Amino acid sequence: MRLVIARCSVDYAGRLTAHLPSAPRLILVKADGSVSIHADDRAYKPLNWMSPPCSLKEGTGDDEGVWTVVNKAGEKLIITMEEILHDSSHELGVDPGLIKDGVEAHLQELLADRIETLGDGYTLIRREYMTAIGPVDILCRDADGQTVAVEIKRRGEIDGVEQLTRYLELLNRDPHLAPVRGVFAAQEIKPQARVLATDRGINCHILDYDAMRGIEDDKLRLF
Repeated sequence: MRLVIARCSVDYAGRLTAHLPSAPRLILVKADGSVSIHADDRAYKPLNWMSPPCSLKEGTGDDEGVWTVVNKAGEKLIITMEEILHDSSHELGVDPGLIKDGVEAHLQELLADRIETLGDGYTLIRREYMTAIGPVDILCRDADGQTVAVEIKRRGEIDGVEQLTRYLELLNRDPHLAPVRGVFAAQEIKPQARVLATDRGINCHILDYDAMRGIEDDKLRLF
């Protein structure tokens, strides 16, 4: 991972345009090719980013100090450096991955056992389908025989959609599985995550934990 702290401005050119005026920022360049720009006031969420696969070109000559990041759709992130305050690279190695909490792990187990929760005709391929970047929670097929990758969260946020996006990009390179579509499943899905998932062609599915465990609602019923 490369960490650069610099006074810079950032321009995004794609489906929309956006501009970040000059300010000190942290730029992360990860081994997977992603580039993200961070401020000091937004926790983990970047100001702007480019998801992999993408390429980074550092300008020379008249363009020295201009970084251009381009993704496969031709969208560009142009970073204009005014002053570099820090520039270092670090080898982090293979991450062991997130250990799911009890509820999240149980949701995965329940959904695998009741895969028809996602729709009629769904069949399980396997849980924890391993890829080069980590395990997909559930890999299954829908009623039409299309491969479906399911990412399960207790609370669905943007980072979960990003995670599923990376899995889908990798899985769709496998001719034995492609085309692979995604389902983002959670007990609660934040509006921003739902918008991002929809934009990327990923279906969202709300999981009712109690219903999947067979626990009846304790509200009064007429029948």
